[in-house]
Amino acid sequence: MTDRIEKLKAFLAQSPNDCFLNHALALELIKAGDEAAARQHFEINLKNEPGYVATYYHLGKLLERAGTADAALKMYEEGMAQAKAKQDMHSFGELRTAYDDLAY
Repeated sequence: MTDRIEKLKAFLAQSPNDCFLNHALALELIKAGDEAAARQHFEINLKNEPGYVATYYHLGKLLERAGTADAALKMYEEGMAQAKAKQDMHSFGELRTAYDDLAY
């Protein structure tokens, strides 16, 4: 494991529900090839902070790579709803593009 992963794990030991740390660790785990562990950290974010919009895009992409297109589409839809509620039109657009690319 990389030093970054170990550092993020140490920070998470102090703040296990920190969405930013969980998200950063998930991205590092993807880079390291451990998508199963990354998915767990994204799912922690969905449980603890469903309004953390970045989770939906990256988890959707992970689900796409896993070959579960329906689950990815659902993730993008949920993310678009969260982004719209927060009036985060940039994230909404990214999620919409990912959705359209997969659906059509």
